[in-house]
Amino acid sequence: MDLYLVRHGQPDWAPNRRARNDPSLTPLGRRQAELVAQRLAALGPVDHLWVSPMRRAQETVGPISDRLEIEPEVQDWLQEINNPPGWEGEPVKEVERILRESSLRTIEELWEGWPGGESFRDFHMRVVHGLTRGLETLGIYPLDGRRPQLWKVNDPQRRLVVVAHAGTNAVALGHLLGLEPVPWEWERFRQPHTGVSRLTTIRISDGWAFSLRQLGDVSHLAPDEVSV
Repeated sequence: MDLYLVRHGQPDWAPNRRARNDPSLTPLGRRQAELVAQRLAALGPVDHLWVSPMRRAQETVGPISDRLEIEPEVQDWLQEINNPPGWEGEPVKEVERILRESSLRTIEELWEGWPGGESFRDFHMRVVHGLTRGLETLGIYPLDGRRPQLWKVNDPQRRLVVVAHAGTNAVALGHLLGLEPVPWEWERFRQPHTGVSRLTTIRISDGWAFSLRQLGDVSHLAPDEVSV
């Protein structure tokens, strides 16, 4: 199986210097979406296209869906970790200050997420549970509890494209690679906007393992079109 995890295009996080929790894409973000769509179309047939319900992912998947000629399937569990509702409309400097100070908290506090938002524990559980259930619909199952890195794969030729977020993609990568989760997955697996991460399944013993072949690749973008 080939799994392509695509981050959305550049979002307009702070129009008029006011924070947005569910922003639209910038003009550059829309350009990035068109270019990654061209890249993905060159892969050939794709069996499934999953997308987050958030606006920036929905706007990114539009040109991808058109190019691949496949309807996207909205997966609610792909939503990025929920920011505190109170951030909506806040001066961006205040949100940046909170983010800066939050990164210096204890590990236990980091697991709790940003004050007033979704905890990283809940976020990680949501993504892993949704991913496991989604893969089961494609005939992909954990082999057994003793070997969480190995999977049963009914159709190794299947191809899946997922359009989501830095956080959800990072959690999915860590889980499929059998890594212990940490509450800074975004930093462990850095992905620029419309970066493409590719995993493929390889035969190991009596099961299949996911192998990381690309991480956040943006070869479809010119240097001045790359953003993080």
